[in-house]
Amino acid sequence: MSCRSPAVAPSVRARIWVALVGAGGAFVLAAAAGIPVVAQAPTIPRDALARVVAELEPEIRRAMLDGGIPSLTIAMTDRSAELWSGAYGISNLWAGTPASTNTVYLIGSTFKAQSTVALLQHMERGAFELDDPVSDHLDGMVVRGEDPDDPVTFRHLLTHSSGMPVDFGPHPVWGETAPLPLADYLRDSLRVEGPPLRAVVYSNMAYSLVAHLVERFSGRPYKEYIREEIWGGLGMASTAFDMRPDMEERLAIPYVPDEGTGRPVPTARLKANVWPAGIVYGTVHDQARWVRFNLGEGRWDGREVLRGSTLDQMHTLQYPQFAGEPLAGTWGYDDPGYGLTWWTTSRDGEAFFGHSGSVPGYTAFVMGNKTLGVGVALLTNGHAAHAHLIRISNLALDLLAGALEGKR
Repeated sequence: MSCRSPAVAPSVRARIWVALVGAGGAFVLAAAAGIPVVAQAPTIPRDALARVVAELEPEIRRAMLDGGIPSLTIAMTDRSAELWSGAYGISNLWAGTPASTNTVYLIGSTFKAQSTVALLQHMERGAFELDDPVSDHLDGMVVRGEDPDDPVTFRHLLTHSSGMPVDFGPHPVWGETAPLPLADYLRDSLRVEGPPLRAVVYSNMAYSLVAHLVERFSGRPYKEYIREEIWGGLGMASTAFDMRPDMEERLAIPYVPDEGTGRPVPTARLKANVWPAGIVYGTVHDQARWVRFNLGEGRWDGREVLRGSTLDQMHTLQYPQFAGEPLAGTWGYDDPGYGLTWWTTSRDGEAFFGHSGSVPGYTAFVMGNKTLGVGVALLTNGHAAHAHLIRISNLALDLLAGALEGKR
């Protein structure tokens, strides 16, 4: 999917600009927003954080104007608490609804690593090892085209090196078709289009298989397992596959650029055959919780969700031979590539992780500096806005690093 910025009609630019300036940026410190803060003091003093925000906000506004992004929410976090959150622009252009930090967006493929945690919990319980053939655990389901002498492994699945295709299979939410049940979809479609470990081919199909494996190992419906063991475990109360009415009320409308004018126009909300790969909705506060978990050692509120060593594997480049090409076209410093689902890169001895999420009308991004323990999450109802969100994320983490340096 292209990351080029769509043209934005002057009238729309003006409307977005009024929303940005008129809302005063709408940013709010986490404490003022009523977000629970742990007893540990924030890493960055409030005055230093205010300077970070003052430098960041003009770039947020510029990215929204350049990218034709109707609304954007952002949150920054350290290992102990959310530091700051902000909401900009309009979540429903027709109604003129200002975005808030509780606005709901589709989080897309930023969810994939959450599903990976669910799968790796079962690895820690002895269900499999990363280099086991996946077919040994499918109870008769067949990966069509697989060579038994060169099988797809769990590590291949989680690094987009399995040979499985992208796949999507869209269905309008209000249309007359619906995604197949997960097992039926996989029985009909599961295949490889080449041998594993020959190339990186981004595969939503692989993460649909991850969902099936979570069901097999847990003996529970996948959605139930994710809701209770991942979102419930991390306190992500406003993240869902199927939105509750109170979430639907807060939903941002998806927009894409009109082909003739470049103006944002509403587009259909989609389901997909590969829904476990990222047809998931949430808020920026929940996304910040997810980033915060990844900045730590696998524990949340004193409970081990994942071993620290396993989380470290998720953030570690798995196949150096595939590293080097920027992800989503622009992300990465030195040797960007795949850990276990997470994008990984490094710079000046500091380790970073990140991931984007995108379907028509929504773009999301999360990123963390694991070494310094700071991260950022962004959600938008802008289309194919990866390059803009990556630029904001890089800047946010650099500004936070500067504030930390000042504290030292």
